[in-house]
Amino acid sequence: MAEQQVEQEAIFTFEKIYIKDVSFESPSAPKIFGKEKTQEVTVQCDIEHKPIDDAKRFFEVVITVKVGARQEDMTSFIVEVQQGGVFQIVGVAEEDMPGILEVSCPNVLMPFAREVICNLIVKGGFPQLLIDPINFQARYEHNLAAQKKKV
Repeated sequence: MAEQQVEQEAIFTFEKIYIKDVSFESPSAPKIFGKEKTQEVTVQCDIEHKPIDDAKRFFEVVITVKVGARQEDMTSFIVEVQQGGVFQIVGVAEEDMPGILEVSCPNVLMPFAREVICNLIVKGGFPQLLIDPINFQARYEHNLAAQKKKV
């Protein structure tokens, strides 16, 4: 009798989405209000991930998004949000895990972080800020290429 190989179906779910840490500063308020100059806005994003339950294949992924805005020589605001998620990832080859943890999971988390940032900025007295999409796939491929050059 031929052995039947049962291929395990891949599972990718998020169990919990949460804010791990949040910070808003407006060091030049209230002087900054009323200035109608164009703001220079910077956005940085970092990704961290770690297993939290190896048996059930649960992972914590946290993206840290930092947004700063300046007008002339004054800082308008600085926002930092750590948006976290607990993901279950089963039936995926180990060599594919970094891509899922650094591309798929951040793609799920980014809309939540974007909403928190926008709400904080508006509540801080500034106009709505729309953060451009981040191409996590391109970022991941760039990091892989940089690692290969180091070796």
